[in-house]
Amino acid sequence: MGIEVRKIEGKKATNEFIKFAWEIYKGNEYWVPPIIRELKKLLTPGKHPFYDYGTLQMFLAYKGDKIVGRIAAVNNPLFVKTQNRKVGFCGFYESFDDQEVANALLDTAKKWLLEKGYEFMQGPASPSSNYEFGLLVDGFDDSPRLLMSYNPPYYQKLFENYGFVLETELVAYELETERVLSDERIKRGTALVSKRYNITLKEIDKSKMKQEIEKVRHIYNSAWENNWGFVPLTDGELEAMADELKPIAATELILFAEIEGKTVGFGLAIPDYNAIFKSFNGKLFPFNFLKIFTQKKKIKYARVITLGILPEYQKKGIDAVLYRGLVEGAKKIGIKHGDGSWILKNNEMMTRGLKGIGGKEYKQWNVYEMPIKPVNS
Repeated sequence: MGIEVRKIEGKKATNEFIKFAWEIYKGNEYWVPPIIRELKKLLTPGKHPFYDYGTLQMFLAYKGDKIVGRIAAVNNPLFVKTQNRKVGFCGFYESFDDQEVANALLDTAKKWLLEKGYEFMQGPASPSSNYEFGLLVDGFDDSPRLLMSYNPPYYQKLFENYGFVLETELVAYELETERVLSDERIKRGTALVSKRYNITLKEIDKSKMKQEIEKVRHIYNSAWENNWGFVPLTDGELEAMADELKPIAATELILFAEIEGKTVGFGLAIPDYNAIFKSFNGKLFPFNFLKIFTQKKKIKYARVITLGILPEYQKKGIDAVLYRGLVEGAKKIGIKHGDGSWILKNNEMMTRGLKGIGGKEYKQWNVYEMPIKPVNS
């Protein structure tokens, strides 16, 4: 029986696209089902700020009447403008272990990107490096932390057999709260840096959220603009992210570093609510929402989502000061482990900072890329 890949749109088809993942992960004890209402928003034009500058097209693969795979092709002009490369993306990928299905889906995404004038296809990106990004290749025996991707091991084979080559490696570092805080070397080192540069750490002020979010946007976009794969966060995206995370954010885990009254860096960590969301089966309402407030004891990790230092203040040890501050904040709210992800494996400054406070690399994702040309050429 042949494979048919269909372009899809509309509420019913989007629901089928989303729910297909439940077929792939049936019986997988580590997978965390996405919150359906949030994923639906991300996949619906006009409902999410990604569509202020980008577009995507969803596809479903069928064998007869049965759905056997899904993919989205992603057009991101902001990436092209920022990185000056004609790279399109594929993401939201799920399929059974069938190379024929994978090839049909990836061929379809490739064709769509070619029609947009792209020269390379990269992925998986769902829909960009500011969202779920990369293909998990190490760390399958652990549930993903909040906003991180998870997939079956065989996806690596499907992507590489199709012709993708490794573009870059992303890693996660694990931290133990007590180990970091009891290490006298770390304590002395961060205290010395704080004294030398007169660094003050301040928690986010929720009464001034608009101003605080603007500080985050400025530092994030300044700190990371020269990094591989960087796409700036737009005002709309940052506001949407703040709205999404606000119910689960902890002020102890959102810190600004100041020197003589000037904000020079920030660190953002979030309690790993995936430990709670795992039991939701994708549904937040009507009753699961209450578990966010009543089941916090299940949370063992805080994920450091991002940490940024203004370029002129980098390589001074301020990152280590912020990391230790976040670990102290995690202890205050009873969290015993930290997760720093994702980090470019070749980012010496970030990896040195995490290793310097006892971080251990424990997961890896690959990002793949390939030049594209007409399928039948």
